[in-house]
Amino acid sequence: MGKRVAIIGAGISGLASIRCCLEEGLEPTCFERSNDVGGLWKFLDHAEEGRASIYQSVFTNSSKEMMCFPDFPYPDDYPNYMHHSKLQEYIKTFAQKKNLLRYIQFETLVSSIKKCPSFLVTGQWEVVSEKDGKQESTIFDAVMICSGHHVYPNLPTDSFPGLHQFQGHYLHSRDYKDPDAFKGKRVLVIGLGNSGSDIAVELSRLAAQVIISTRSGSWVMSRVWDDGYPWDMVYVTRFASFLRNALPAFVSDWLYVKKMNTWFKHENYGLMPLNGPLRKEPVFNDELPSRILCGTVSIKPGVKEFTETSAVFEDGTVLEAIDSIIFATGYDYAYPFLDDSIIKSRNNEVTLFKGIFPPLMEKPTLAVIGLVQSLGAAIPTADLQARWAAKVFADSCTLPSTNEMMDDIDEKMGKKLKWFGQSQTLQTDYITYMDELGSFIGAKPNILWLFLTDPQLALEVYFGPCSPYQFRLVGPGKWDGARNAILTQWDRTIKPTRMRAVGEAQRPQHFYNLLRMLSFSVLLLAVWLTFY
Repeated sequence: MGKRVAIIGAGISGLASIRCCLEEGLEPTCFERSNDVGGLWKFLDHAEEGRASIYQSVFTNSSKEMMCFPDFPYPDDYPNYMHHSKLQEYIKTFAQKKNLLRYIQFETLVSSIKKCPSFLVTGQWEVVSEKDGKQESTIFDAVMICSGHHVYPNLPTDSFPGLHQFQGHYLHSRDYKDPDAFKGKRVLVIGLGNSGSDIAVELSRLAAQVIISTRSGSWVMSRVWDDGYPWDMVYVTRFASFLRNALPAFVSDWLYVKKMNTWFKHENYGLMPLNGPLRKEPVFNDELPSRILCGTVSIKPGVKEFTETSAVFEDGTVLEAIDSIIFATGYDYAYPFLDDSIIKSRNNEVTLFKGIFPPLMEKPTLAVIGLVQSLGAAIPTADLQARWAAKVFADSCTLPSTNEMMDDIDEKMGKKLKWFGQSQTLQTDYITYMDELGSFIGAKPNILWLFLTDPQLALEVYFGPCSPYQFRLVGPGKWDGARNAILTQWDRTIKPTRMRAVGEAQRPQHFYNLLRMLSFSVLLLAVWLTFY
């Protein structure tokens, strides 16, 4: 075995990191504070300190073909969107089949990670871990932080005057598990993210009244997209990404807003985002518009202040007799075992090259896996990040100079502000980001070459969903089953929904969609040229 690598956390990012280290001949040791793999997806009926926490009713927002490990498809009969228990089953199977469990030290807490005195020469780290009350210090050649960003709740009590005098009960969505305790109650949910919307919809069946308070609004998408296909199988394609980036900004923005408003008119539901063209992550909820129509959920603006029993909103209206407040206000980044200045090296902001490497490190021996967010799924993103990081640790890839990395970070920050607005998350465009990482390790598919050598595959790769298998088609870590997995991905998508077979199974018509989008784009361009 080669260099020793410490991996913090055995969720999806940690498991991907273990596997990628092994592929590069490195020696991984993974520290996991719980007794099982899965991280966020390991459900417990109570929140534990230092661990991510989900509620009982959580389902995935990415479909199975778009969120698998790239060489490990889900079984054919798995539903397209999975309950957390089903995903956890898949994660455990992956860990077992890939023989990763032997590299994990369970029920072991990492309390400290510090540079060794010889760091300038060796790049080594001292990792202090605790198990059964005993501490152990170990030297590692590199560190991969895979502890996630859904652990430390953001509970902005100072932003809500009067909250201290509120006589009801309030909690963060992290502590919510099921709706039973809220039966017959009047509940105010602060925040219109995925958690806030899920919780509000679930509560609406038992609670007396449910109100969602949102300052900025949000686009709400259904998991069921055009012609009944999973949204990401239709939306996350290379061709669609090309159009979004190639069209004039005003055309791209207009198309985006029009598409987001196709299902229902957000203005009529009080959900319209303040800045519609921004590509902030939308809310995925198939029931929220229906709940609003039925009157069991209402949308209100931000809260101005609280009293003992009520909330005063920014529009002057008042919600009386509130029993409970649930803050679905997201999470803060925190790595208590690591010096803050390493990750937040500039203006107390997370500063990482490609969202992975601290650019000011003397030696590139620390990587953060799984922090970047996009409309793509976490598993394939973490897999590609870990592959690149492992190659850097193994000296198979080199990073640019510090100045070049900082310049890239500044450039990406400008694009992030333009596309996603001001936010704490490291948001990025999924396909652009994955292709960048893939190009670093020789795993980015060459579309032109595919059209010349394998037209059938090329059509599916370019016009079909940008599924994880594409990044194991070529280069190091190539999977021999990738081509077949891409060509059969729609079969696995349709199979679990066709329990009653009537007629031929229908697949998307790439050429029809291409012609429709091109004709529409040409029409828009003609209008623009006419008037401008």
